[in-house]
Amino acid sequence: MFNKKWFAPKLEKDDKFVGKVLIMSFPTALLFLVLVAFRLTTPTIAIISLGAVILFNIAMIFPLTFELQQIKKYIRSMADDGNMEDKILNLSEKDAQEIVQAVNAMHHFWAHKTDMLEAQTISDTTVLDSLPDPIIMLDRSGNILGANLSARSAFGKSITDKNIDTLFSANNFINAVSRVLKRESASENLIFYSGKQEQKYYAHIKQLPWLSKGKAFAVISFYDLTKSLKIEKMQSDFVANASHELRTPLSIIAGFIETLQTSAKNDPEAQAKFLKIMREQTDYMSALIENLLSLSKIELNQDQLPEGKADLVEIVDEVAEALSLKAEARNIRIKIEIEDDIPEITADQAQIKQIIQNLTDNALKYGLSEGDVTISLHSANSLAPQKRSKKIKGDFIAISINNKGPKISPENLARLTERFFRLQEHKDLNIKGTGLGLAIVKHIVMRHRGDLTVSSTAMNGTTFTVYLPLAPNQG
Repeated sequence: MFNKKWFAPKLEKDDKFVGKVLIMSFPTALLFLVLVAFRLTTPTIAIISLGAVILFNIAMIFPLTFELQQIKKYIRSMADDGNMEDKILNLSEKDAQEIVQAVNAMHHFWAHKTDMLEAQTISDTTVLDSLPDPIIMLDRSGNILGANLSARSAFGKSITDKNIDTLFSANNFINAVSRVLKRESASENLIFYSGKQEQKYYAHIKQLPWLSKGKAFAVISFYDLTKSLKIEKMQSDFVANASHELRTPLSIIAGFIETLQTSAKNDPEAQAKFLKIMREQTDYMSALIENLLSLSKIELNQDQLPEGKADLVEIVDEVAEALSLKAEARNIRIKIEIEDDIPEITADQAQIKQIIQNLTDNALKYGLSEGDVTISLHSANSLAPQKRSKKIKGDFIAISINNKGPKISPENLARLTERFFRLQEHKDLNIKGTGLGLAIVKHIVMRHRGDLTVSSTAMNGTTFTVYLPLAPNQG
């Protein structure tokens, strides 16, 4: 708070107050010099009068100069912290008061505008971040000024301030961006591939209107076509696989129907035999279609990490109970070995149950009768998956399922998870199966960011081990 006093206030050292007083007094001094020269007054009177004029100028200039200095300090302080609550001035000069009022009004105006712009910016950012497709803004040089959440997730959190040509290597895309930035084209639309996994994107590149704020010159919106193409491929594969695998049982059924309508029309024994085979083929087709649909659904959600919780101990008990009759039919005992304090994991409980059920069912189906099938759960701090040189560290739960069946050769072990692959000896023994169970297991494990290993020896039989992280991470 400034209270005007005549003697206490001090001017700033760098002020040119004395110079201003002398400049204002100079015409008067020149006038008195002329009067003395023409003897119209005495030197003494001239000096006294000049001194009076100087004192008068000081009295007139000093208050305004001092208050202007206070206004300068006030504005400078306002610029530093923007807070005016404790910087109220009491000024005596009307012009100075009006200047301060104008400064305060201007400050309030721009503070209000700033608040509105900040609120609008936050709102715009929130809206952009909520959009599912990546959006990037560029300046005239191709530098990335901003990116929404989807773009930062897809292309990297630190993409801002990078140049667009360092982020993408596709020449057709970079050339299209260049044409827009050079005003050779108002907008460009194209499809290009990017990244090590050759993801396919549709890009719309467009100049921003001249009314747009800041340095932003163009905006690029992306649409990831990879998933759409993947769905199309899955649909195509489903039709191809289903038509191929259903052709044989359908032809068998059609042949038997024709036989039943002709030569075996009045042969009860042949009818019973053929109907039994037709029922088996129908069951096979039903299981095949169910497995194909299950596999397609799993592949569709391959990139979505599970969010639920799964109790592995509970699942193992449920699977063992569900398959107990099948085990009894083959005189096989299901043994369960569970380490103490197995925690719940972040997983899709239904899919984890499908893993354990498929593997246990295979162990019962292909294992030696009067043997054991062992299901074990234990924790693991790291794993060294097959065909990898580096260990993957973290907290895992290992699910191992072992049977005492014949040894599987290394070349067949490598193909077990292929779709429709079945061992020739199993076909020779007429053991029913679709060849999709292990493919389903593999894709579920991949979705959970885990790993599957298989070992087989003549002495210990075949062991499938599934490693599941306590909480799967994206990547």
